[in-house]
Amino acid sequence: MKNTKLYPFERNRYYPGKMLTSADFQAEQTYFNNKRRFINNLMYGAGVVCGCGVFSLDDLSLLVESGVAIDGLGREIVMESSVVKKLSAIEGFESLKSNLASLCLRYKEEPVHTVYTMNQGAGEDGQEYEYNRISENYQLFLLDQADAVEQYQMEAEFLTSGILLESEDFTVKMVMPATVCRGKNVKLEIETEKHSAENKKLTYHGILQVPVFLTPDGQHEIEINLEDISLGNGERVKKEYWLLTQDVTMLDTSVLLKSGSARAYVDGAAVEIAGSCSMKVMISGAKPRELVSQEIGRMSLEMRNMGGYKDYVRLADLKLVRTESAYIIEEVLEKQVKSYITAPAKEALRNEYLEYFIKDAQVLKSGSGHMEAPENQSQQQAGGRTPEVATGILEIPLGESARRGDVRYSGEIMHGLGKGNIYVDIGYEYITEDAALHASAKNTIYGNPDLFKSEKTAAVEAETAIKVMNDKGSFIVAARLLENVDYLVLTYRWIAIKFPAGNDLGLAENYNGKSISTDTPTVVMGTKESHYFHVKYNNMDSCSVAYELTEPGSGEITSDGVYTAPAKEGVYEIRIYCIDMPIICTYAYAIVKKKGFEESVE
Repeated sequence: MKNTKLYPFERNRYYPGKMLTSADFQAEQTYFNNKRRFINNLMYGAGVVCGCGVFSLDDLSLLVESGVAIDGLGREIVMESSVVKKLSAIEGFESLKSNLASLCLRYKEEPVHTVYTMNQGAGEDGQEYEYNRISENYQLFLLDQADAVEQYQMEAEFLTSGILLESEDFTVKMVMPATVCRGKNVKLEIETEKHSAENKKLTYHGILQVPVFLTPDGQHEIEINLEDISLGNGERVKKEYWLLTQDVTMLDTSVLLKSGSARAYVDGAAVEIAGSCSMKVMISGAKPRELVSQEIGRMSLEMRNMGGYKDYVRLADLKLVRTESAYIIEEVLEKQVKSYITAPAKEALRNEYLEYFIKDAQVLKSGSGHMEAPENQSQQQAGGRTPEVATGILEIPLGESARRGDVRYSGEIMHGLGKGNIYVDIGYEYITEDAALHASAKNTIYGNPDLFKSEKTAAVEAETAIKVMNDKGSFIVAARLLENVDYLVLTYRWIAIKFPAGNDLGLAENYNGKSISTDTPTVVMGTKESHYFHVKYNNMDSCSVAYELTEPGSGEITSDGVYTAPAKEGVYEIRIYCIDMPIICTYAYAIVKKKGFEESVE
């Protein structure tokens, strides 16, 4: 196997009287080339930097645009001008065995510029002429798509998975990040792979329970429907589901297959399903970018080298049709074949283009119809409540004859928070020169401005009162002057706060009509199987709940409601109650049977 390591690095050490040979100068070039390529490989990876588009001109010819690429060894490949090539004239054409080929680009060095050598016979061949330069060029070539194997990647710890179905012909598994971020969206994939040459179709139905996650419609269950999946040997297909991770305090959770929900058929014949399937997911307060950066950066050089490196870049796949005399180009496929390198020089332009798709921090995930929740929304979903706040500027006109003791009023001001119990406060706003900032600064005094007289502020002494009209959603401010002033207008900053009603804040314990229940209060399970008890809230907002087993030896229950049955048969009781209102509770029951028993509960 060819050695593709660019290190360890050794550079020339110069000293007085050192005799330099061609080997020394070659070592000099090798050092700087390998150092640059090493950085290219680590910082940018392999792929197309710009250009290198592939187009079919006719049935027999291709146009490859000029561009720049970097191969798996960090070598720069420059196509300085576009080229037109007959398919039959591209290297590797004669060796094609299938109708699906890959067009690839490779770095190529060629010696150029022959010169007369002064030291004839010193070289290996003893030639009279030598090449004086090396031209860094490129080469286009073809190979069968099956031989264009992607660079092997070491399996990372970033993803976790669980097998939903494993048969002679198909494997179905769920895949998602092993660690998720509180309050952020996360993608769960259902991946189906065919691993037999038989022409068969798969149908799979099942329900995943996701205790800490919310689907776009606010549920804790994902319904999986795979209908008549037909794949070739080794092919895979993925289906995406977007979830919102709730802002919870627990450190981990589970995603599990609902007991008894899975059904699978291959060509109409039922396939045996595993008894239970679950995968553990950690919950972190870090941001997604932090998690991803940590996972990518932890891979060591040994692990990278074990993956190997490709010495070429795939530009496109070609669908070919074989005739009696030649191949004909049917279609050029670049999508999901060509890999692009993210160039820092284009970051500003990339961000500008992304603004057409992203608004603030709310990102619409493809196919889910779900927006990423703002921070205060996640707090509300976790059971907390945040008051509504509004603010603005108001002016009270004084006129030219305002004197001490006079009372003036503002107009009626709409605060915009609607009807209800609103608290409004105001502060006198003025501008003064700030010595520390060496500029004008805006200040606001809430309360009695007389307390700041020592600072020689420009605040006007006035007694104020505020009348809030709860049923109109507005307020009026009155001001009584405590000194004679020359101002024509008083300027105040107002702030209005709307709190939930007293009962919503828990100030009054009103339990009338409030209750909680589970979707499946009684479930039949096998020993050691797991089930998630989803709580529904009746005539009340969602709140934090706790789960507990009513007797010892009846299994295990996690803080997010995942119950694991014990090894012995029996009927076991689980109590579920609201943490803030323990009087509101419900009970669930698990009927545990060993495998082989099939019973249903009416």
